[in-house]
Amino acid sequence: MVAMEELLPQAVLRQIGDKLYEKRKVAALEVEQIVKRLAAVGDTAKISAILDKLIAEYAFSAQANHRKGALLCLAAAAVGLGEPSEAYLRQIVPPVLASFTDQDSRVRYYACEALYNIAKVARDNFIVFFSEVFDAMFRLCADSETNVQNAVQFLDNLVKDIVTASPHFSVEGFIPRLRDYLRVTNPYKRQFLISWVSVLDSVPDLDMLAYLPQLLDGLMNLLSDPNREIRVAAHKCMMEFLVEIQATPTVDWVALASILVEKASSQDEFTRITAIKWIKEFVEQASGALVGLYAELIGAVLPNISHPNPDIQQVSKEANAALLNLQPYAEQAVKVEVGPVLAIISRELRSEQEPTRLEALRWIHFLLVRNEDEVFGQLAVLLAALLDALASDSERVVLQALSVLGAIAGHAQHFRRVLMSLLDRFRGDAGLVLLQRGGPLVIRRLCAAMGPEVVFREFASILDGEEDLGFASTMVQALNLILLTAGEVRELRDTLRDAAGSSSGSTNFKALYSCWSHSAGALLSLCLLAQVYSHCCDIIQHLATLPLGAEVLVQIDRLVQLLETPAFAFLRLQLLQPSRHPDLLRALYGLLMLLPQSSAFKTLSARLQAVPAVTLMQLEALQLQQQGTGSKGGKQQQQQQQQQQQLEQQQWADFDDLLKNFVARQQQHAAEEERRRLLVEGLRVEEDIQKEQQHQASMAAVERSSPTTSGVVGGGGDDQVAAAAAVGSRES
Repeated sequence: MVAMEELLPQAVLRQIGDKLYEKRKVAALEVEQIVKRLAAVGDTAKISAILDKLIAEYAFSAQANHRKGALLCLAAAAVGLGEPSEAYLRQIVPPVLASFTDQDSRVRYYACEALYNIAKVARDNFIVFFSEVFDAMFRLCADSETNVQNAVQFLDNLVKDIVTASPHFSVEGFIPRLRDYLRVTNPYKRQFLISWVSVLDSVPDLDMLAYLPQLLDGLMNLLSDPNREIRVAAHKCMMEFLVEIQATPTVDWVALASILVEKASSQDEFTRITAIKWIKEFVEQASGALVGLYAELIGAVLPNISHPNPDIQQVSKEANAALLNLQPYAEQAVKVEVGPVLAIISRELRSEQEPTRLEALRWIHFLLVRNEDEVFGQLAVLLAALLDALASDSERVVLQALSVLGAIAGHAQHFRRVLMSLLDRFRGDAGLVLLQRGGPLVIRRLCAAMGPEVVFREFASILDGEEDLGFASTMVQALNLILLTAGEVRELRDTLRDAAGSSSGSTNFKALYSCWSHSAGALLSLCLLAQVYSHCCDIIQHLATLPLGAEVLVQIDRLVQLLETPAFAFLRLQLLQPSRHPDLLRALYGLLMLLPQSSAFKTLSARLQAVPAVTLMQLEALQLQQQGTGSKGGKQQQQQQQQQQQLEQQQWADFDDLLKNFVARQQQHAAEEERRRLLVEGLRVEEDIQKEQQHQASMAAVERSSPTTSGVVGGGGDDQVAAAAAVGSRES
């Protein structure tokens, strides 16, 4: 074995650990020359012995100067070797890397410098240590000492040059490490990682797009970094990737888009807007490849249309427009899974933001055109969301929802289902509020879209079989008010006014009659509108035989108010012809007699007092006499009047049967009202019994706690017997 003194002189060994840098440098230069001579003659044993000596006695010494000297000498030995083999590097590099974690910042600095010199001479052979070197640089790039950071920067640049030029570099093995490190939050480390991604992406022969799905999440996280430089660098790096994608669209679209969907809901606005921009670009470039992800993409874009940031709003609208623009991909459009898409749209229809809800409704229109059958297959989910939209405070949302409902109802097989779903939404206390607030608008818009005759007759058909009589009565009154006041229903009103003279009018009258029988006031208004005054008189006469509850009186009160509306202007004018419309007067006076002394009574009474019936009848008779004396025109007019009277008397409907229907329906309502009354009274009696039992229990407790007051107890017992008897009487 060769003595160490023969390899390295004592003077050199002393200088390796000297406190002065210049002396340590002299020792390193001497080591370099010695190793160079040994390498020239191929004496590997002596070279290994020198390296072992430096590592064992100096590299891990407790003295910092010894460690510094060892680093200088190890680097010098690598330089002396010229192009060190992998075997030598496995001796030299590990102790140098170990010094990267030294507590002394100067040692860490010398470690960076030593590794730089080693890498410079090793070049491609250095690649085998890349993972360990990268980890070491990653740790030191955020070192507390600036000079160490600078040293790492120099080393990093050299390693990048070696990596980008080496054919042996394994990017597949490096990407997972890079992906994991991108989760760090330290700004120096983030900057370090961004630089590596950019460098690797710049290598012409390296297809980094294939690895982008593993890196995109981490890169997008950097967009929310507090440091502006990092945000800008990350955005620049991402834009370079986007340009490459646009030029060579061979990426995993679905994997990347899934990440973008998640980032589109980021709290950071810069991250959010970048994600949506990428979504827009992806949809425009590879819409067909993203068909399976359309539900998620729509769910990411629609909420952002209502974002407070106008830039996010704008780019979201553009992305949404791109999603809607499926014309170039008509063959893929049919493959869109409508179920998940409708689930997302239904969710966004319940958003509190108007722009989002409007775009969701626009999507439903779009899907109805593109995938009608599949949409109708999900009609239950869709109708629930559309009906929720009808409760919106936004008139635009309500109108758009009605437009969609109209489009659905336009298909005969779904028309009845739409109306039934709408009626169900009006049930209960919340439904009543919706009916009072938005119900008229909803029904009027449906009439405008579908036609009032179709809508009212279908409503009447559904409500005619309604088991909840109270709900049926409420709905009939609401529909009746719309019938008499809404401009969209004028056509139906006109046909009903001519019920005696037109088949459509008589058909509509008979179609509504049975349902309108749920409300006496609504039915009377229907009959007055149809000018069947004699039948009105019959109804009023039968009302007197039925339990005339408060609800019926309220309905008659409303009818009196409706008589003052423009819909009944013709009726008020007919009061000026009492001889031609005697049943009208009888009907109105009958209503007057049914009303209590109320404001409605005064209104109707004042209207009737304004009609001097006797005087008008005398004037009318005199006029007819004057017209009948030799006047051919007068005779013709008289004949026309007689024909009109005959027409009015013509039985175009079985009014006797209709009247029976009304009476039976009102008896059902009366029975239902009585049942409710008894139920309420029964609950009250049960509550009284419970209170009495509680009272008796408390009295018994008092008796047990006061045994000496026997006289009082006896008196209390008599009271209890009397109370029990009273309770029994109430029960019986």
